[in-house]
Amino acid sequence: QVQLVESGGDSVQAGGSLRLSCAASGFIFSRYCLGWFRQVPGKEREGVAALARNGSTSYADSVKGRFTVSRDNAKNTLYLQMNSLKPEDTAMYYCAAKIRGDCSGAYDYWGQGTQVTVSS
Repeated sequence: QVQLVESGGDSVQAGGSLRLSCAASGFIFSRYCLGWFRQVPGKEREGVAALARNGSTSYADSVKGRFTVSRDNAKNTLYLQMNSLKPEDTAMYYCAAKIRGDCSGAYDYWGQGTQVTVSS
């Protein structure tokens, strides 16, 4: 059974940092495209960062230079290091895994989310 569990969300002040973790189980972690998404109530879900099978990364323009996605295959864990946080980064953050193809399009498995709140 595939399972993704996020952690690390918190309330921080603008300019602060957080590291989100996504613990995965039930599948071969390194064979999937992995992504971080976020959503604010009333708005569409937004792709934040993606990590392809070959290790290449991509980021939304709004987080480039501030967020870094990485993974530890031995621990089956995906990370999102978030620095220089802004109030507009406030959202529920989700990790997701995609079985086939590149990191664009629909993802197959999703976690339950972890809340990040950034105050000014």
